[in-house]
Amino acid sequence: MASLLRPATWGLFSWRGYCSRGTQGRLSAGFVEALKAVVGSPHVSTAAVVRQQHGHDESMHRCQPPDAVVWPQNVEQVSQLAALCYGQGVPIIPFGTGSGLEGGVCAVQGGVCVNLTRMDRILELNPEDFSVVVEPGVTRKALNTHLRDCGLWFPVDPGADASLCGMAATGASGTNSVRYGTMRDNVLNLEVVLPGGRQLHTAGRGRRFRKSAAGYNLTGLFVGSEGTLGLITAVTLRLHPVPEAMVAATCAFPTIQAAVDSTVHILQAAVPVARIEFLDEVMMDACNRHSKLNCCVAPTLFLEFHGSEQALAEQVQRTEEIIRHNGGSHFSWAKEAEERSRLWAARHNAWYASLALRPGCKGYSTDVCVPISRLPEILVQTKEDLEAWRLTGTIVGHVGDGNFHCILLVDPEDPEEFLRVQAFAEQLGRRALALHGTCTGEHGIGLGKRQLLLEEVGVVGMETMQQLKVTLDPRGLMNPGKPEEGTVLRLQEEGHFQGPRTLSQLLCP
Repeated sequence: MASLLRPATWGLFSWRGYCSRGTQGRLSAGFVEALKAVVGSPHVSTAAVVRQQHGHDESMHRCQPPDAVVWPQNVEQVSQLAALCYGQGVPIIPFGTGSGLEGGVCAVQGGVCVNLTRMDRILELNPEDFSVVVEPGVTRKALNTHLRDCGLWFPVDPGADASLCGMAATGASGTNSVRYGTMRDNVLNLEVVLPGGRQLHTAGRGRRFRKSAAGYNLTGLFVGSEGTLGLITAVTLRLHPVPEAMVAATCAFPTIQAAVDSTVHILQAAVPVARIEFLDEVMMDACNRHSKLNCCVAPTLFLEFHGSEQALAEQVQRTEEIIRHNGGSHFSWAKEAEERSRLWAARHNAWYASLALRPGCKGYSTDVCVPISRLPEILVQTKEDLEAWRLTGTIVGHVGDGNFHCILLVDPEDPEEFLRVQAFAEQLGRRALALHGTCTGEHGIGLGKRQLLLEEVGVVGMETMQQLKVTLDPRGLMNPGKPEEGTVLRLQEEGHFQGPRTLSQLLCP
């Protein structure tokens, strides 16, 4: 195990200070004045504190601030900013709410951070078509508040009150995905400003169809692109009817295997469960303490069902039979809205509950996703790995999708412990890949998982991604260094990647 420890800390935060000092490169006074001419002087800042605020997300990756931050108010200004930056060779970093977990907003080469949160309009609502168009500053909670009186809601819930365009950029999902899908399933169209300033509507201007067989899936290309291909300035979303009734439940299990077996059996029985979340015993103990719950300290499932009163009664009965058959116990049902909100608030506050286990420590979160049948194996291995690496951590996951998170607690004054966290995270990603899974189900690649992305998709996969990147961003200025560019540069240094090649050469070598 010691052989896995490396002296590098993969670009994560400095032990002597969170933010790197100074800037990556200085912008000329004339260029800053040109930025002000586009958006107005009050909407441009080069102040150190503002730049530092925009140089990191919620992860432990070292803060790498941009050289300037701008706040455009409309898509025309975004286009002008992109053209100005691209023409002068200045990197462009899109910024939403900063709630990412893999360093996706770090300005590794300096440049201009484009904070899109002041573009916060709901542009168009079409209740009969179950669709809505929103700007980047609209968050998940703000949209659902706006929809409250029309009987519709947007169910993708990553926990944080993130920007909806940011959720599209990272391919977010969350607790409701087992029933309603991820962002990839719920984005109908995108308005994107390309690096040179041109505006692209990925499904055609104003279109909001449910399906199409016309051409390449450009919308799918930009969902999950992490700001490396363009700036998303509007997203058309699929909405869903608000269920007539909801009921939530918790139940404890003697083993991880029993909890996951119950999940698989519930899904096989075609019970339309809306949420099914797993918390290990350490996580459950932390939630009890932090959120004043009284749940059994054991591997636990949180469940929620949506539908009519009659349908819910059938779903609950069938689910309870399956869970009891697998040794589940300590059932607790929550039918009232206040009870359900308290339960899911505890689940969404799992991060803070985990931090409370070691006051004064930092939290590092990583995630993987595997086929559901392999979940028991990797969860048991992960528990053993936490003990082997002498780490304090909790496990929580969307088991209906095969996706789970590890929240690791790290002493910021202990570099050796941080190296162990690095080794554990890399090992977890490789375990997932070995079980035919992915190195990330939700968090994205960012800075932390570039090598794992290569191992997941292979050299040809990376070459193809790079060719797409070069086609759309030939100067490599859109959020440079992540995720594809940095990996391909490393491949070139090691002699694995000979590019650039044409797409025809890639497809027909």
